[in-house]
This record gives sequence, C-alpha cells and structure tokens, in this order.
Amino acid sequence: MTTHTLSILVSNRPGVLARIAALFSRRGFNIASLAVGETERPEISRMTVVAQVDDEAALEQIVKQLNKLIEVRKVLELEPNAVRRQMILVKVKADVTTRSQVIDVVGLFRGKAVDVSNDSITIEATGSTEKLEALLSMLAPHGIQELAQSGHVALARGAKSLTIRNK
Repeated sequence: MTTHTLSILVSNRPGVLARIAALFSRRGFNIASLAVGETERPEISRMTVVAQVDDEAALEQIVKQLNKLIEVRKVLELEPNAVRRQMILVKVKADVTTRSQVIDVVGLFRGKAVDVSNDSITIEATGSTEKLEALLSMLAPHGIQELAQSGHVALARGAKSLTIRNK
C-alpha cells in the first residue's frame, strides 16, 4: 500500500467534505490525513487528503471519481517533494524541576510553549511528520498527557500552482 497526497479545490459549501469522504470510503481507501480550509478566494476551499491506496490504477480511479463531483474544481496529486506541514499541540507533564528541560527540547524543534501550569506545559510545533515524531519521542520520557494534531497541509514546490482563474 502506498501513500499519496491529493490537493483538491472545491466549492466552499456545506456537505462537500462529507461527499468527498464518502467517495473514499465507498472505494475502501483509508484517509490517513485530511485538512480543509478556505483559499485566497472565500468561495473556494482547499482539501489536502493523504490517502493510502493499493496501486496506481486505484488512485487514478479516485481522481476520476473526484473530478465527476460538481463541487470539485481541480484535483492535483502532489509530488513527493511538495512542501508539507502539520501542527501538533501536546500537553506534557512538567513541574518546576523539569520545566526547563522540556522547554530546551521544544526549542531544539523550534516549537513554543503556549500554556504553562504548575504541573504541565502545552507546546505548539509545526513541521514534517518525521520532525514531529522526533519531538514526541524526546518529550515521551516526561509524560505526554494529551495530544492533538492537524492533518497535513501541502503545496507544490516552485511555480506550479493549483488555482482557479477569475472569470
């Protein structure tokens, strides 16, 4: 099974996300990551879908099915070298004696503390999956209490762009 990242421009309307997720589900594909948000044009949203598929033919079928949906404006499979990021919020046990150690680790990964209490610290970090996994492994000995992570967001490198021209 291989992992592919699709960037999909869709009409910003209720129900679009559900229809696209249902399409993947009907085909038996697992969505590993999903992020949706408005683009530079408020009537259009960008969906970044990281999906696991069995073969290239299955991926082609998904892209064809996506293009048949009325709400879908454009679909692009991103190259492996695309710019990809995700964000995590992680709450770690940290009392007065260990707080500075946790902050030092977070600094190495260019994260930042967004909340501090007497017995914990909440950290925000962005980066590649590998970077965030490395950060989590460094924080694990301190005791991870809670973790929330976004889906991947991604853009093609260079001049290649997935945009809709104004009419």
